[in-house]
Amino acid sequence: MRRMRSSLRRGLLSLAVGASIVFAGTSGRGADATVALEQRIADFTLHDHLGAKRSLADWHDKPVVVVVFLGTECPLAKLYGARLAEFDVAYRDQGVQIVGVNANQQDSLQEIAVYANKHGIKFPVLKDPGGKIAAQFGATRTPEAFVLDADRVVRYRGRIDDQYGVGSARLKATAEHLRSAIDALLSGAPIDLPRTEAVGCLISPPREAVATGAVTYAEHVAPILNEHCVKCHRPGEIAPFALTEYDDAAAWAETALETIDQSRMPPWHANPAYGKFRNDARMADEQKELFRQWVEAGTPRGDLAKAPPLPEFTEGWQMGQPDAIYKMPEPFEVPAQGTVEYKYFVVDPGFAEDVWIRGAEARPGNREVVHHIIMFSLPPERKGKWRGEDALFRAVAAFAPGMPPIVGPPTQAVRVPAGSKFVFQVHYTPNGSPQTDVSEAGVFFADPKEVVREVTTAAAINPKFLIPPGDPDYVVKAKYEAPRDLLVYCLTPHMHYRGKSFRVTARYPDGRNEILLDVPRYDFNWQNVYMFETPPRLPQGTVVDMEGHFDNSAENPLNPDPTAVVYWGDQTWEEMMLGTMNVAAADQDLRLSPPKVEPQADGKSRVTFRYRPTEPAKKVYLAGFFNDWQPAGQAMEGPDADGYYSLALTLPPGRHEYKFVLDGTHWKNDPSCAGRSGDYGNSFVVVK
Repeated sequence: MRRMRSSLRRGLLSLAVGASIVFAGTSGRGADATVALEQRIADFTLHDHLGAKRSLADWHDKPVVVVVFLGTECPLAKLYGARLAEFDVAYRDQGVQIVGVNANQQDSLQEIAVYANKHGIKFPVLKDPGGKIAAQFGATRTPEAFVLDADRVVRYRGRIDDQYGVGSARLKATAEHLRSAIDALLSGAPIDLPRTEAVGCLISPPREAVATGAVTYAEHVAPILNEHCVKCHRPGEIAPFALTEYDDAAAWAETALETIDQSRMPPWHANPAYGKFRNDARMADEQKELFRQWVEAGTPRGDLAKAPPLPEFTEGWQMGQPDAIYKMPEPFEVPAQGTVEYKYFVVDPGFAEDVWIRGAEARPGNREVVHHIIMFSLPPERKGKWRGEDALFRAVAAFAPGMPPIVGPPTQAVRVPAGSKFVFQVHYTPNGSPQTDVSEAGVFFADPKEVVREVTTAAAINPKFLIPPGDPDYVVKAKYEAPRDLLVYCLTPHMHYRGKSFRVTARYPDGRNEILLDVPRYDFNWQNVYMFETPPRLPQGTVVDMEGHFDNSAENPLNPDPTAVVYWGDQTWEEMMLGTMNVAAADQDLRLSPPKVEPQADGKSRVTFRYRPTEPAKKVYLAGFFNDWQPAGQAMEGPDADGYYSLALTLPPGRHEYKFVLDGTHWKNDPSCAGRSGDYGNSFVVVK
């Protein structure tokens, strides 16, 4: 437990570096991929990103030429840009020439120049406007590397290394294919592995425009993109490229179809056999088939006048214009390299009274280096001192790849006490160049008069595990017992790179079992929140079992080290096993009158408690610190004509915890009380 508490001090979320690399793939459509090794590449001439003409013959004196096909928006091409720049510096004096080629129809010379400048690339990047050079090489993806010897014969083709894959990101490469091929050629040794499968986005060379067809962008595809894609695939959002216009959609059509076929997009991982969720992102089979027909027909444009308008978005926010926006108090300078411990930034929102928040969204100021954000509340009695678990149990807003903003109805909200501060917990991951960040969070307030239930966070956590080296299916279990009747609004499983699957099962007091959520293929790159269409009710005493499976074998492409014994920790090469639930008391109704407090002359107050049971009871008792929590110590009078029991006590100033007890055995909270106190979630009244 000490390890868990220490870990929680730095924060509970450790999220994937490259969620957007789910758009990568291996093999598949594109240019002819049958070009054989040991084929000689004919001379060619193209313009580079600075406008100069470049020919392969220009480097006739170089013993090795490396040609890498790149794209300006492809996530993997972005990840490998700086690495290729490092290769250029490392091998330049050994006579190795690196050349980039861009054959994408959607990438302009200006965009190629921006890409090169951003990643510090000094080698030429050529524009292949007709895709002819890509066809000569048989290149299909970006990035894809070709190593040519002094005779310009292909000696190696494939991926750069194995650090990044389809939805995966190792801490470091375990096989440096391109480097090994270059070193072998320079030393005159044979290349051990001359062919590997390239991983990346499909190249999109220019194609002949198709005006119309049975399935068109305007009438069939644009509505699908509006429904499932453009919320993220628009300028300024988390997705790596936009799909808001025909030209963009046509350019990315084959890559998009590949991700749809492989169920990587839209991102959704819950087993449809269990639970119904209001944020289910799955695309209907009929929509998938329409999209496929459109791509296979050559992406017909159709009459763009018939295309539906884009959904209305608030710039910078997925949930709409917030009622209030809170920013980090000062910019944070992120170093170019190294490990940055979690950073905390305190903001005073100036709340003079309790506020209720029904929705929130955290926004990274610099997406390139912000790993995750949690903005949590810190009540005044904590005097500016927070604990690690506050980021879990007091979270107000969060950002992580794939995590949607949560906005509830006006009747359910999170309470933030008067005088509270907001604390930003931010995890930064350096990207090779100095960066600056000012992240923010926006909130929607709820009218206190309309709030019926207070939403809080419950969790099942198990930090006591040691995953053996090489174990392909290690099971860790955790459980949570409902202290009162609860409604569950959403579930969020959390593991790290070795996470394999996750299941949540409710064991009800009457002996029934129900699977609430099943995630058969957990994906660390997408921190999804599963929001129920109808919140399940958990009667008091229900046990919620959470079971996580971990793959610590070498077959797991995300596994940082299959030889390691893995234990609980913040970092992604360590592991976590927890599931959180947003819950509210099922019987709570904050519109009811709380205990009536009437000050008296002696400084004490007369406090009148009222309670109407929602289940049969012969007697109702009041228990609290004022009677040593005796379950049948103080009987309440009633019921009256409206079914209420009541009792008046004289209490001194202070915070008084209490519960109602039905027939001296069944403990119940006061449904009119906002907030809970102590380890048992007691109701409380404050006497001033």
